[in-house]
Amino acid sequence: MEKEKLLVIIGPTAVGKTRLSVELAHRFNGEIISGDSMQIYKGLDIGTAKITSEEMMGIPHHLIDIKNPGESFNAAEFQSLASSLIADIAGRGKLPIIAGGTGLYIQSVLYGYQFPETPSDEKYRCSLEQKAEKEGPEAVYELLKEIDPASAGRIPYQNTRRIIRALEIYHCTGKTMSEQMEDQPRELKYDASIIGLDMDRDMLYQRINDRVDMMMDLGLLDEVSALYQADLRDCQSIQAIGYKELYAYLDGKSSFEDAVESLKQNSRRYAKRQLTWFRNKLDVTWFEMGTPVSFEKKVEEISAFIAGKLKIKANR
Repeated sequence: MEKEKLLVIIGPTAVGKTRLSVELAHRFNGEIISGDSMQIYKGLDIGTAKITSEEMMGIPHHLIDIKNPGESFNAAEFQSLASSLIADIAGRGKLPIIAGGTGLYIQSVLYGYQFPETPSDEKYRCSLEQKAEKEGPEAVYELLKEIDPASAGRIPYQNTRRIIRALEIYHCTGKTMSEQMEDQPRELKYDASIIGLDMDRDMLYQRINDRVDMMMDLGLLDEVSALYQADLRDCQSIQAIGYKELYAYLDGKSSFEDAVESLKQNSRRYAKRQLTWFRNKLDVTWFEMGTPVSFEKKVEEISAFIAGKLKIKANR
């Protein structure tokens, strides 16, 4: 059976995936599936750099604003929804395009990962939550580093929820999350072209800093304050970069200046982790952005590569 064609656009935060994906969708008659784990949440707009209706330029976008901020979401759910969307988009004669930076989510779709039900242990989980509360998130992070250093290298130490879940999986199954990932399929499920966008590090970090400043000007503090006043606290959405830092300010644990600087620093660190993940886990063709070559010429270069890789024609 012939595999469905799929274009994937990955890269670190602030590198320009959104703009490029819209341009390529116009050229290849495509529809875009967001590969961002936080843009699924309603109300998390500024902090996740969510695309606006104007920026979509008429291109259909999927898996954006499908969850309330208090709801959970995981790679298994993303994989199921994205796979169905790919089949639907391809079935209508269009090119499915996944654009985003959440590595495991995208990898799970590309390889058709299977996610069996993992048992849980509420008593054990509560004990870890209490440990994190009393000793700080570093305490449970150190436990994960001992048991599963690969997962510890992927999960930010502040993301206590994910760290505890990784520890709980090992406690219940005797296998780490990394080991379970190794058991997953290794053959691409799709006829895929995986495009990676990179940029000079200093330039990328400056773009990240500028983006954070722009987010603050656009009203990120008001956006976070609305979630804070709604008493949203122990939930996945608030673990997003841009929200947890400003929660610390609203809790009186940090000055405003320190919270913004922490947001910038965590964003830069996240960009570095994204690049490490994509380089180690996926067969990516990389393109350098932000060079003296104009964006239009870069689009021409990338379009020519995609057309050859997927054997499709671009609209001019």
